[in-house]
Amino acid sequence: MSKKINDLSALGGFVFSTNKDFEFDNNDEQQATLPNNEQRLEAHLDKKNRGGKVATIIKGFEGTDEDLKALAKSLKTLCGVGGSAKDGEIIIQGNFRDKIMDYLAKEGYKVKRVGG
Repeated sequence: MSKKINDLSALGGFVFSTNKDFEFDNNDEQQATLPNNEQRLEAHLDKKNRGGKVATIIKGFEGTDEDLKALAKSLKTLCGVGGSAKDGEIIIQGNFRDKIMDYLAKEGYKVKRVGG
């Protein structure tokens, strides 16, 4: 079964053109990381598509991928579990929402509990 393409970004950055004078203009600018006190994060608890296992998801981070991965590493170390950071989200294995929210609040982030 093939995956349906809804827009050109699903092609992975490929540009097809028959114009001989076409110049590819790549404007992928990394946005600067906002200070901790300006970040508005959301703490979610998710069970969907995880085989019944729970994951804590932190959404809303605005900044570079390096800073996102650094924050994810500190949260994974804090909880002593695995996880990942991609697409502006931090996924931590297990139900550690309260512990993570306390840590982020101490670091100066504005954290909002979302869901049950």
